[in-house]
Amino acid sequence: MIASVTLPRMMEIGGGAVAQVPNMIKNLNASRVLLITDKNMVEFGYVAKLQGILIEADIASSVYADTIPEPTSSSIEEAVLVTREGNFDCIIALGGGSAIDSAKAVSILARFGGKMRDYKVPRMVNEEGIPIIAIPTTAGTGSEVTRFTVITDDESEEKMLCVGLGFAPYAAVVDYELTMSLPARTTADTGIDALTHAIEAYVSKKASPFSDYHALEAIRLIAPNLRTVYHDGKDTDAREKLMRGATYAGIAFSNASVALVHGMSRPIGAFFHVPHGLSNAMLLPTVTAFSIEAAPERYADCAVAMGIAQQDDPIDVANARLIEELAAINLELNVPTLEEFGVEFSMFETVLNTMIEQALLSGSPANNPKVPTPDEMKNLYLNLWS
Repeated sequence: MIASVTLPRMMEIGGGAVAQVPNMIKNLNASRVLLITDKNMVEFGYVAKLQGILIEADIASSVYADTIPEPTSSSIEEAVLVTREGNFDCIIALGGGSAIDSAKAVSILARFGGKMRDYKVPRMVNEEGIPIIAIPTTAGTGSEVTRFTVITDDESEEKMLCVGLGFAPYAAVVDYELTMSLPARTTADTGIDALTHAIEAYVSKKASPFSDYHALEAIRLIAPNLRTVYHDGKDTDAREKLMRGATYAGIAFSNASVALVHGMSRPIGAFFHVPHGLSNAMLLPTVTAFSIEAAPERYADCAVAMGIAQQDDPIDVANARLIEELAAINLELNVPTLEEFGVEFSMFETVLNTMIEQALLSGSPANNPKVPTPDEMKNLYLNLWS
């Protein structure tokens, strides 16, 4: 079996790793650096800290801090213009998955032009954009190590999946100390997102021994620490393990692809502005219960990696515990239903068929162990309501 592997060229992992950014820039021979981030990173002081590190290394930088959660095609237009006018030859993406995804889109559009919809799947974007150094400040999306970005088309309200080597960061800095100030809600949503990445990568039809290793290791790191960090955000050991697990999960799904949960999750985010990790969490127990019959051994392995089943437990016992545990995690981490989130059922019904169409067109459901029919997907969506 041949496994195609994509990784950043350089990675620095561990507390204080952000101090290594100047060396990365020098390895790129870059001279004009743009820091793409959001206002929260400015308020938390992370932008000032990073610029201070760069100044000490005699590296000048400019800041664009207007990225938004769940980026859209229009939200990145100004950043593209700023990047072009400044003739920047290196982008530092600092923040959660939305900031990093925005930077990936800017990297390609600033160099090659066009609209974001020109780059969505099934197109493979292997053109080399402006090099990105990705610095995540959440333990969840794994975007720092993936060849994916997700941008919502303002006109069609489609949450577009864009794939290719062109979106893979040149370098990644995984510093758990940057996650210590995350609020509990963000910790929960991004943590479940990372767990979903790992589970879907492991059961994906595109899985390989390489992705399997990282997926199972990610599950072992995330599952025992997610609740701990949710209740005590100052637990440095749990924060470090969760951060490392999220990056491993990113490596796993970048090289195996995600599946049905993500395919169904993107339209929820596009139409109802549910944060990506939260919509994944809403879906994960239901989609797992639907899919488990098609890959029982694989899902049992996930239960063992989570520490809720033993290697010699019957497969059906392990699978039952997995479904119970995923529901229990959602309950303890206060994951709402769509109704509790505030979605009106009449609006939900109106866009349901479009959501199904967009989910299937993304290609992710085809990687699932059990690929749903449109009617089956409709029932899965309706199960989220209450």
